[in-house]
Amino acid sequence: MSERIRLLIVDDQAMVRTGFRMILESEEDLEIAGEAADGLEALEAVKKLKPDVVLMDIRMPNLDGLETTRRLRDETDPAKGPRVLVLTTFDHDEYVYESLRAGASGFMLKDAPPEQLVEAIRVVASGEALLAPAITRRVIEEFVRHPPSRGTEPPPEVESLTSRELEVLQAIARGCSNAEIAKDLFVSETTVKTHVARILMKLDLRDRVQAVVLAYETGLVQPGAAGTVGAGAE
Repeated sequence: MSERIRLLIVDDQAMVRTGFRMILESEEDLEIAGEAADGLEALEAVKKLKPDVVLMDIRMPNLDGLETTRRLRDETDPAKGPRVLVLTTFDHDEYVYESLRAGASGFMLKDAPPEQLVEAIRVVASGEALLAPAITRRVIEEFVRHPPSRGTEPPPEVESLTSRELEVLQAIARGCSNAEIAKDLFVSETTVKTHVARILMKLDLRDRVQAVVLAYETGLVQPGAAGTVGAGAE
């Protein structure tokens, strides 16, 4: 990106915010737009500062990170609103799944190496999703363990997908990378990226994380469906 990525750091611990600021301010393409100590402050800060990426803690007073992420998803334009990268010390399946379901574009542990955090921010800011194989598997396994109690009808926009786009959507939901999809469908990765972009546009989805959740919740893909689980962050 030619412009600097504006960041909002949201965490109830001042020392954690300071630590992130020290790491990120040294990067030429990153800019700290502001900080917030809880979800309510974060929502106000997003309106005023218009960050590109929000680094979101989960456990906070007043309004936790999951509910804050849901409100940002519901109150902002998917194409223009900030991307949310959840950072937590809690490596619990329910946090991973609920973060993605709430609208986060990625999930990382706070003890990840600084270079991984910086790269994750760049990936999320570019419009992609930080959907590593382990995260994809957890989403799939969550539906295997706890399938929706009653089926949710696919949005009518699904009817606008071509058969090839539907094929690509199902592959994304199985955790396949762009390279794996291209190999399976005998097309180029560029073609796959074009299909992914059209799918997100037609379904009004922010990124492929939301595509995975939608595909399972609406039954477009059944848990346990055959498919290779790869690096879905491409």
